[in-house]
Amino acid sequence: MVHDRSLSRALANPVRRAMDRMRGNGHPAEVPRSADYRSGIVDCALYVDGVRQPGEWNHAEAMAAAQARGGFVWLGLKEPEAAELADIADIFDLHELAVEDAVKSHQRPKVERYGAMTFLTLRTARYCEHEELTETSEVVESGDVMMFIGTHFIITVRHGDAVQLAPIRADLDSKSGLLARGPWAVAYAVYDRVVDGLVEVAAEMEEDVAAIEDSVFARASQHSGRIQRIYQLKRELMEFKRVVIPLQRPVASLAGGQLPEIPKEIRKYFRDVNDHLARTAEQVLYFDDVLNSILSARLAQVSVDQNNDMRKIAAWAGIAAVWTSIAGIYGMNFRYMPERDWTYGYPVVLMVIVGISLALYRAFRRSGWL
Repeated sequence: MVHDRSLSRALANPVRRAMDRMRGNGHPAEVPRSADYRSGIVDCALYVDGVRQPGEWNHAEAMAAAQARGGFVWLGLKEPEAAELADIADIFDLHELAVEDAVKSHQRPKVERYGAMTFLTLRTARYCEHEELTETSEVVESGDVMMFIGTHFIITVRHGDAVQLAPIRADLDSKSGLLARGPWAVAYAVYDRVVDGLVEVAAEMEEDVAAIEDSVFARASQHSGRIQRIYQLKRELMEFKRVVIPLQRPVASLAGGQLPEIPKEIRKYFRDVNDHLARTAEQVLYFDDVLNSILSARLAQVSVDQNNDMRKIAAWAGIAAVWTSIAGIYGMNFRYMPERDWTYGYPVVLMVIVGISLALYRAFRRSGWL
C-alpha cells in the first residue's frame, strides 16, 4: 500500500512535538533506555559503486555520505529496542507504522510502500537436528527478517537466529557488480538466502516424513506413542507451512515487476527465487497430504488392532464358557444324577470338555480370531 511522504511526516510530527513538550526546552528529547539496554546495530556499511568504503561508520554520517556520493547504506539490526529504532527512523525518514511492525516479531510476509520507501517482511526457518522424532521434538525454528529500502539505504532487522545475515554480507562484499545495482541487490540476496534455508528445511523434513511412514507400516515393530509422534511432526509442519505459503505472494510481486523501483536485472534474480519458493511450497503441501494419510492409516490400524483384541477376547471367552457351563451342570446338588455312580464319569467329562475346547480353538484359529 502506498503512503504519501507528506502524510507520513504529518503523522510523525505530533509524536515529536509531544516528546518536545515532555522535555520543555526545544531540543531533541532524550529517548529513555532500559536498564539492560544494548544496541541492536550489528553492522553499518557505506557502499559506493558496489564497493564497501573503509572505516567504521555512524549510520547518520553514512546516510549523509551516501546521499552526497550516490551510494547506499546497509544498516544491519538484530532485535533492536523501540527507542533505538525510533532514533534511526528519524534519520532515515521511516514511516512510523513500518517501524512499529519492525519492533515486533512474527509478522506476516508482505510488501508495503510508504512513499519512496518500501517495507518488506519475511519469515525465516531452519531445521533443528534431532536423533529421533519424539512427542516433544522441535523440528522447525522460525524467525523474522524485515527490510526498509530507500533510494540510498537498506535497513535489515532480524529477529531470531533461523537465518544469519553476516554470511550474506561477506558474500556480497566480493560481488561489487551486483552491489552496484543498489539496495535491491541486497534485498535479493536476503530473499535468496532465506528461500535456500526453506529448501534445506524441506529436504530434512522429507526424511522425517519418510521415517514416520516406514514406522507406521512396519507392523513388526510397534512403538508406543506413534500417533503422538505423527501429530508432533504435523504441528511442526504447520509451523513451516506458515513460513512458506504466505511468502509466495510477496515474492511473486517482486519478481513480476509490480514495483517499478526494482531494477530489471534484479527482477531476473527474484524470478529464480520465486521458482525455488514455488517448489518448496509444493513440497510442503505434499508433506501435509502424506502426514494426513499416515495419520488416517495409523488410526485405521488402531481400530483394526482393537477389533482383533476384541475377537481374541471373545474367542477365549467362548472356550471358557464350555468349562463353566459343564462344570455348572455338575455343580448342581441333585440327588439322582445318572453319572454320579459311574466309575469313569469324571475323566470322561474332562475329556469331553478338553475335546470341545480344542475343537473351538481350531475353529477360531482357522477363522483368524486367534
